[in-house]
Amino acid sequence: MEQREILGYRRENGKVGVRNHVVILPVDDISNAACEAVASHIKGTMALPHSYGRLQYGKDLELHFRTMIGTGSNPNVAAVVVIGIEKNWTRKVADGIAETGKPVAYFSIEGHGDLETVRRASWKAREFVQWASELGREPVELEELTVSIKCGESDTTTGLGSCPTVGVVVDRLLDEGATVFFGETSELTGGEHLVASRMATPELKDRFMETYNDYVSFIESQAADLLGSQPTQGNIAGGLSTIEEKALGNIEKTGTKEVIGVLEPAEAPRNGSGLYFMDSSSAAAEHVTLMAAGGAVLHMFPTGQGNVIGNPILPVIKVSANPRTVATMAEHIDVDVSGLLSRELSLPEAGDLLLDYLRRTANGRMTSAEALGHREFTMTKLYPSA
Repeated sequence: MEQREILGYRRENGKVGVRNHVVILPVDDISNAACEAVASHIKGTMALPHSYGRLQYGKDLELHFRTMIGTGSNPNVAAVVVIGIEKNWTRKVADGIAETGKPVAYFSIEGHGDLETVRRASWKAREFVQWASELGREPVELEELTVSIKCGESDTTTGLGSCPTVGVVVDRLLDEGATVFFGETSELTGGEHLVASRMATPELKDRFMETYNDYVSFIESQAADLLGSQPTQGNIAGGLSTIEEKALGNIEKTGTKEVIGVLEPAEAPRNGSGLYFMDSSSAAAEHVTLMAAGGAVLHMFPTGQGNVIGNPILPVIKVSANPRTVATMAEHIDVDVSGLLSRELSLPEAGDLLLDYLRRTANGRMTSAEALGHREFTMTKLYPSA
């Protein structure tokens, strides 16, 4: 298949994005209304409302800041207006984003009220969106892209078709020098030893197993029965009766290359390009939000039963090998690889289809989730609030 030239947005710090969003970012839940008001006034901007940001502490607060700053720092974002109730935390988020060199401004509501804050923030948002509208795409290399992966509503066709297709593309991306994230800590259960064996160093293997075992210890401490959550009701209906069956299909999509880093949730890689594991929730919206905060600019999402997840700043490409899902949920599926099961399509050919679609998406083609308005932005919270 002829390779398409990729045209992307090169940001001030050299990172490459494939979208050009101006984001209105609330630091906390009680700033959502002000952010949404600004976004309603200034077309071409996007508010990202969420549920947290008050009375958090310890590692939970660190994760909150990391997710906020990482979201604003994502190369798919051209500029950011940050709004929060209090000045200090608002400035902390803005200062973290400003380290990328991109335009960012912050406004706190206390002492001003919503109306004055919205007025001032709207002027700055108008300035940013007009500036961003003149930015142009330029030729970039595949190796400059950061891609994340996750599957959802998996069934037997996922492990047989769509996950192996993503695995083929992951290997090709890594061969080209790109960076890829995977995670879903809980959905490695029963296959965690397979991932551990691919860690680049003994130290990384130990860190990965410590991360995985911490998850298992927490679940055991709750004396909880995960059946219905892991695997989900949809997984069970699709023929995956155990988490081990789900995990083996899940791991197929990570390809065959060694893993060069183990990341905290929402952490950006620091060891150069390659394959990284990020400790992350298996809940689709949380997972994709964390991957975007880590710097991913494209996401490949295999689905069997039909997951509809999208993200405000990270294009989510849906891949399915389930012929029923492709027919009944056609508006959600970007790449149909159901021909793998009927043997009308080989695995390398399926990989060609997905890689070509990834290039087209990088060049600006809207994914199905984008076209349908799916903008699920869901923060991960570790502890109850103080």
